[in-house]
Amino acid sequence: MTMGWTLKTLTAVAALTAVVVAGPLAAQDKDPVKVGFIGSLSSDTGKSTLRGAEIAIEELNAAGGVLGGRPIELVTADTGEDVTEGIKAYEYLAETENVDFIVSGSIDDVSLGWLPRMVEYKIPTLDTWTSYIGIIDKLVENYDDYKMYFMNVASDEALATLYVDFGKDILADKMGWKKVVILQEDTAFGNAINGLVSQLLAPEAGIEVVDTIVYDPATVDFSPIFSQAVASGADFIYLISSVNGQVVSSQYVKFQVPMPMTGVAVALLGQEYWEDTGGAGGGISALSPMPSVGFALDPASKEFADKYVAKYGDSRPKFPHFNGFNAYWGTKQAFAAAEKAGGFEPLDPWVEAMLNEDVVLEKDGELWLRYGFWKPGEVEERTGRTYPHNIRFDITPPYDDGGPSMVVIQWNEDGTPTVVYPEKYATGAFKLPSWLQ
Repeated sequence: MTMGWTLKTLTAVAALTAVVVAGPLAAQDKDPVKVGFIGSLSSDTGKSTLRGAEIAIEELNAAGGVLGGRPIELVTADTGEDVTEGIKAYEYLAETENVDFIVSGSIDDVSLGWLPRMVEYKIPTLDTWTSYIGIIDKLVENYDDYKMYFMNVASDEALATLYVDFGKDILADKMGWKKVVILQEDTAFGNAINGLVSQLLAPEAGIEVVDTIVYDPATVDFSPIFSQAVASGADFIYLISSVNGQVVSSQYVKFQVPMPMTGVAVALLGQEYWEDTGGAGGGISALSPMPSVGFALDPASKEFADKYVAKYGDSRPKFPHFNGFNAYWGTKQAFAAAEKAGGFEPLDPWVEAMLNEDVVLEKDGELWLRYGFWKPGEVEERTGRTYPHNIRFDITPPYDDGGPSMVVIQWNEDGTPTVVYPEKYATGAFKLPSWLQ
């Protein structure tokens, strides 16, 4: 049976902790349940995931522990955002720490690196940042080998679908832009997003891709790249960046490139973006999973965010990225599933229980965010395909079955971020940078 958490029943946060109260024995007297974190310990992305998991674990331990009063112990393994180090990190968590569950803040390339180790060790693993659709395809093609994997961020295909809607409704219909040049970092993430946008943007939004410029993530001088983009004759730039978006964004403003720029750029997703660009990041928009910067939070998400800021607000990231929220709710879901299944082993009962976890968060009496999972064989109506173990997303307005897969945010030239699309979640209006108005 699916568990729905709503603010109406006042159990949005308490429901998971209530089932783990241990009774008379102190949790610290029992063997711990081990959770492993895998991700970069020096990146905002990695630390946001780690901190979200930490807060969830602190709450569960404060409620008496789990699985009959056992405490949860969190151990970490640093990937350094490097594929080889990521493989070593997963091996360390499995072989040295003998963890029961892993929560990942890895970028796409690193997750792809350690994925074969996950299959080998059969450790339940939650990915909170990686969105590569190819991993979900592995579950479609070989479910038994990959069934311990869950992705609680919308996959690339859902992301691209929302961008097509934004492209049609705002860029093409409202702004009149019909041609785009793609600037893409040379990464697995970049290749995946580029492929989806190229295949969907033209036929569905009526926007032609006139050129694609692939560049090294270590690039420091974007003047020749911007010159090539302008020479393409496109109406706007679509930036795809997951590694080093601060540099390209700040140079876009510094050079006052004479064309608008939007896209998918991870650097824009954190509150530190404005500081990182030296205040030269205004006028750029990007797709973001929810909750994003500039996003109006529901009460339960705000409660978590307030705890985060109180605990970590003196160091970056000062506010959780979307994957921090994902780690918080996903960790609680994983342990709620373990309670129902009698633990993380054997694997099949836990997988079945995890598939039935469903967190529904409301704002002003309507569904605002949802943390649930697509089940094997369940077909998403718009795309006509399955997304086993991917977070349940709604890519058809009015977004009343889980909220959209993403929102579009824009950094304004006064240093404030706003959500500009879809209209239901908008906190501001899409506009051009001042030098183009």
